[in-house]
Amino acid sequence: MVQYEELDPGFKKSIVEWMKTHNHFWSLLGMEIVEMKKGWAKIRLPFTEKLANGVGVAHGGAIFSPADSAVGMALIGMLDRDETLSTLEMKINYIRPFKQGTIVAEAWIIHKGNQTAIGDVQVRDENDNLVAKGLATYAIVKKL
Repeated sequence: MVQYEELDPGFKKSIVEWMKTHNHFWSLLGMEIVEMKKGWAKIRLPFTEKLANGVGVAHGGAIFSPADSAVGMALIGMLDRDETLSTLEMKINYIRPFKQGTIVAEAWIIHKGNQTAIGDVQVRDENDNLVAKGLATYAIVKKL
């Protein structure tokens, strides 16, 4: 099992707080950080009716969002202070529907270069069933 380096506690606290207070999309969906380290993160999303599509299961975008966000949170602790990130591309396979309870997206950075990074992500339900599997490519850019 890979051991991931802990983030500086002050940095981690500021990221968690910033996501709660400044990321309105996260608030809209109800996403929250479960845990994050350098190169690894978990994001939780509880099911609510506002996430449901016309047949009562979570819309694919509701599953995609914590998957994408988990990769971003896994990567953010690996960046220099003058760098930021942006999703370039992401592919996701939906395995099973999500219509109750909570899902958790767990992501690992499998490659980090100077300009791009690749993250692997799994989304699982409360019974540890695989809901979705994704692969994301992120741009690493200097802050303006």
